[in-house]
Amino acid sequence: MRHIIASKMVSIVYTRNLYLRGISVVYLFAFASLYVQIPGLYGNNGLLPARTQMESKANGILAKFLSKPTLLWFGSYLGLETEYMMEVIALIGTTLAFIGMVSQKFCTMLSFALLWALYFSLYQVGQTFMWFQWDILLLEAGFLTIFVAPMRYVKPGKNRSQLYQNPVTFQLVRWLLFRLMFSSGVVKFTSGCPIWWGMKALSVHFESQCIPTPLAWYAHHLPEWFLKISMIGSHVIEVAVPFLFFFPLSAVRVTAFYLQIFLQLCIIITGNYNFFNLLTMVLCISLLNDNFFFTKKKGKGRSSESSWLLTILAKAVHLGVYGILLYFVKILFALRVTDKWTIESDTTFTKEDFERALGKAVPAAMLLGALPLALSSAEAVTAAILDGPNRFLSKVANFFYTIFYVTVAVFLFSVSLVPLASVHPPVLQASANNTIPALLKHWHSRVEPFQISNPYGLFRRMTGVGGRPEVVIEGSLSIDGPWKEYHFLYKPGDVNSSLSFVAPHQPRLDWQMWFAALQTYNQNPWIVSLAHRLLTGQPEVLQLMDTARNPFAKSPPRFLRASLYHYHYTLWSQKSSPTWWRRERIGEYFPIFSKDHPPLLEYLKKLKIIGPDASGKGKGKDRKEWTNKWLISFLVFLRSLTSQVEPSILLWSLFSSGCIIALTRRV
Repeated sequence: MRHIIASKMVSIVYTRNLYLRGISVVYLFAFASLYVQIPGLYGNNGLLPARTQMESKANGILAKFLSKPTLLWFGSYLGLETEYMMEVIALIGTTLAFIGMVSQKFCTMLSFALLWALYFSLYQVGQTFMWFQWDILLLEAGFLTIFVAPMRYVKPGKNRSQLYQNPVTFQLVRWLLFRLMFSSGVVKFTSGCPIWWGMKALSVHFESQCIPTPLAWYAHHLPEWFLKISMIGSHVIEVAVPFLFFFPLSAVRVTAFYLQIFLQLCIIITGNYNFFNLLTMVLCISLLNDNFFFTKKKGKGRSSESSWLLTILAKAVHLGVYGILLYFVKILFALRVTDKWTIESDTTFTKEDFERALGKAVPAAMLLGALPLALSSAEAVTAAILDGPNRFLSKVANFFYTIFYVTVAVFLFSVSLVPLASVHPPVLQASANNTIPALLKHWHSRVEPFQISNPYGLFRRMTGVGGRPEVVIEGSLSIDGPWKEYHFLYKPGDVNSSLSFVAPHQPRLDWQMWFAALQTYNQNPWIVSLAHRLLTGQPEVLQLMDTARNPFAKSPPRFLRASLYHYHYTLWSQKSSPTWWRRERIGEYFPIFSKDHPPLLEYLKKLKIIGPDASGKGKGKDRKEWTNKWLISFLVFLRSLTSQVEPSILLWSLFSSGCIIALTRRV
């Protein structure tokens, strides 16, 4: 039976390699985007200095590392303070990701383990500016990729043991994609938001999202019936289609792949969500296999006839599956064509109906995810025993190699059941339902700090129904005015400023300003730090904003205030106007601050953002002089070069360079 089982295993070598290159590209964008913002966000004069997160009473580097696992602790051994060490880590991550993008030889377990450790190190001190779902998604996907990647590079066909590993670990990527899409769709219903339930979210979303693209303005003005149908389509793609990820017929999965890619492309052209959609598209590669890229030659005679019959049967099943799906969509949303050739719809199921269906769907999803993992694991172990070299020691090595990956895969799959069950709490509660054993919840709590098994669900409730809230910051040299507005690089401010494409770069300050507008300034301590940095004219922070339109370029203002506005797109009848927005002032966001405002200074001293502990050099025996002058000089020089380039252009330049190099190489 030599090679019989292994030959039956569907090859995903090329598919896996494409996935690894894709993850490298995402890491490249993530590291490079964060690097350009480190001084303004995390420097000693930044909004939330990273040094405040590096305080530990533990003695010794090992004890400190165990208290907060981050490579930033090793900065003192290099003669670098925290800010410069963050830059070093980001640059190393960018370099490793770039190399992995251009050469398959470097897409190994060690490379991806380093990439994950580097990004996790930055995440550990990232605070509110890195508490985004795409950051934790990259950490979870990056951790899985460590086990998807080979231990060492071997030319295709030279190491059969990797064939046993591939289907097992790749199932985890598909499972992560399922959890991401299914949870993101379900939470919109479980939140009880009437905008989601009324299928009217897209009438608000294009206007209220964080950083819309120019096409979002046009999408917002599409007919209401079309936006409603589009909303239903996105729900189907997020909630129903993911169950087809596990369908045994590859054609069904390929169609699911196209649907997911279509959804992500629609999001990309209407909203700037940094590397999030690109990462999701890379995860979608797990729905494919090598047959998608390479067509097998057809045989002749009787085998050709049977192959023809199987092809007809497969197409019938394929069409039948999606035909049934469309039928239920028509019934559940009462789709009907009107006399005016528009499509009307209504939700025919209640919240109670959805809760009951969800209670059955979550355990069914767990079973659907476990079944292919169990089958591929059993097939891999059997192939490792029956296939491979005749030498006993080599066969034993292949066996234990496969057992290692199967064990890791089963463990990671098991702990991921906990966050999936959280979308329907009764499934998570062991006292009411034993679906999730207490042991799994215990192990999930142990690995949770490392962000390798996370819950997902964006936009649980639709915001900006009465107009998108925006915080407008103004400064003045006199308390009586005139007040001049500060401008940000990408978020809406000046109504005459055009919308832009900025992804895959994520301007984290602009994003956080969007969240701040949904709350009060007391709920966002970092915005108080922003006010102080503007009053003192800190160039690192100003670099995160539109310096070309800085109203206080010569000297900082004496007073600062912020107001809350509601923004709306201009009307379709005004499309010839250069104005994109109209706005009205709602009220005060934070009161007038001055540079020497006592409550402001006292608050920032408590946060150690300013004061005697703000130098980053420590006290007493912990005081360090940063002696690595040559490395610091190099970092300063490199920063001076990269700061001259607009971040999104810098990122696309790196990507384009990598593509050119990769295309001119054989591997």
